[in-house]
Amino acid sequence: MKETKKVLIISDDDASVLEVARGISAAVAPPSLEGYSVSARKADAFYGTDMLPAHAFFIGCGSPSPLSFRYVEELLARVNLAGRPCGVFATTPKALDYLRGLVAPCEAVAGKPLLAKGGAIGEASLREWAKSVLEKGGER
Repeated sequence: MKETKKVLIISDDDASVLEVARGISAAVAPPSLEGYSVSARKADAFYGTDMLPAHAFFIGCGSPSPLSFRYVEELLARVNLAGRPCGVFATTPKALDYLRGLVAPCEAVAGKPLLAKGGAIGEASLREWAKSVLEKGGER
């Protein structure tokens, strides 16, 4: 029997970002992609133990340095996630830059960042992006 890989999605409370997070969840969960299970957490309800079983993670916010990300910032600065695929997504370029800097210290394999202005992105595009993050990692 094939092992199910756990995927974690962490986001802030920004409505557009939550829309993208829901889209990622739908794009990764079966029947879209087989072999994955998804767990989504808002940053203010995230615990480090949520990260331990995750094969890969996605992280998104609407603006740089949201207050709800304080714990996430501390954790990612101190934990080694080398080799784990990671996708960052945001609705503004500044938030995207913030997230790329946030995940760099943990040494996760960051895929191509996703800029989803207004939270709108097609289902097929989102599935392809998520798949590229999960399978390859990609740009750093």
